[in-house]
Amino acid sequence: MDARAADEIPPEAGWRYEPKWDGFRCLARKHGRVVQLTAKSGKQLDKYFPEVVGQLVVMKADRFTVDGELLVRTGKTWSFEDLQARLHPAESRIRKLSTQTPATLMAFDMLESAGLDLRALPLTERRRRLEAFIRSSGPSILLSPGANDRRTARRWLASGKYEGIIAKQLDGPYLTGERAMVKVKRRRTADCVVGGFRYATGSKLVGSLLLGLYNQNNKLDHVGFTSGFADFDRAALTSRLEAIGGGEGFSGDAPGGTSRWASERSAEWTPVKPKMVVEVSFDHVSGGRFRHGTRLLRFRPDKSPAQCRMEQIQ
Repeated sequence: MDARAADEIPPEAGWRYEPKWDGFRCLARKHGRVVQLTAKSGKQLDKYFPEVVGQLVVMKADRFTVDGELLVRTGKTWSFEDLQARLHPAESRIRKLSTQTPATLMAFDMLESAGLDLRALPLTERRRRLEAFIRSSGPSILLSPGANDRRTARRWLASGKYEGIIAKQLDGPYLTGERAMVKVKRRRTADCVVGGFRYATGSKLVGSLLLGLYNQNNKLDHVGFTSGFADFDRAALTSRLEAIGGGEGFSGDAPGGTSRWASERSAEWTPVKPKMVVEVSFDHVSGGRFRHGTRLLRFRPDKSPAQCRMEQIQ
């Protein structure tokens, strides 16, 4: 079940509020001694988080499916950078990091228990079963906090401790594949596909990334750019971009099309295959595009390009 973005916490009654965690969304399934960790993109994460698999294997419960977030703690905070570093091709590196920066599962919903499908039950009942499940499981996984009052949710949002707030209807079932939840972030962000890039003026290094989102016809539309690379290695990024160069870049609206953003430089870009996903922050959208340049926050290897859709900014 997914979430739609909103600017405000839902004001009416009948909602439950939870923190929005800054990790990898994950369905954790156990059947006997077989454990699967599945990302939203459908990618299997089992091999990247052997310590989490081990925690679930030894749990008494024989068959369950839990919805949650994979997190890595650094000191008193959660570190997305350390979590991202776990997606490494070398098994020896993964094993080392699983000890140095172990991950944990923060659970917030329960979809299956003892082979029984719970998705049609209201959230209140699923939550009750999840809490009982975790109480009986010991410290293997964590339970995400929640509250039914809006004041607590607003306090969480204002504290800056969490990435945002997720609101779920108390009487709502678990609707797989639907945007049945509401997410309110401290800042507006979007996950975008990189469809091309421009070299910096007089340089062989990247100057800006051209961003795209898939429209209702599954065509990749150009929606803006990002050029703030102060916190990133531009030489390494340039190499990554050149390695996926080619193709049309944007299968829908492309840079250089008729728009008030068009300029003489609009055609001076290099297309890349739609494989790289980045998260950017933005302040305003007009005409289906970011009105100003966005700020690059991070790369999202855990997200599938197909998940980067125009609904995020509508």
